[in-house]
Amino acid sequence: MYLLYFFLWVIFNGNLTLEIAIFGIIIAAALFAFTCKFADYSIAKEKALFKNIFNIIKFVVVLVIEIVKANLAVAHLILTEKEEPEPQLVTFIADLKTSIGRSMLANAITLTPGTITVLLEDNNYTVHCLDKEFAYGIDDSDFVDILNRSEIKAEEL
Repeated sequence: MYLLYFFLWVIFNGNLTLEIAIFGIIIAAALFAFTCKFADYSIAKEKALFKNIFNIIKFVVVLVIEIVKANLAVAHLILTEKEEPEPQLVTFIADLKTSIGRSMLANAITLTPGTITVLLEDNNYTVHCLDKEFAYGIDDSDFVDILNRSEIKAEEL
């Protein structure tokens, strides 16, 4: 977070001089201290974030790939006159320990075209799928594996 504050300072200033860098270091430190005190943030959380950075990048890449694949599948479903969509509600359980992991999975499902997370209670998900083919493999997707690995690494801290 400290580096983010510093980089934002440099970007907002438009150039990098010694004076801007020194003021940026001081202002970034003040903002970071403020964030730690009032926003329930800590250096331990920052370490957990850096430990999980590869899982976060992998999650984003998988999400983009799944969005593209789902877009193509929905376009195919709409453009072909032979197939009639068969909407379906699917209920499944995902073993995610944190509320952040559960909400990230629900949002990832909703971001992929053709699926919407209708209900999330504890680890129970109810998902509306535009077609029954979209429901296959939703309970053991790559999203769940990546989020499980991220939670395990965060617990190790």
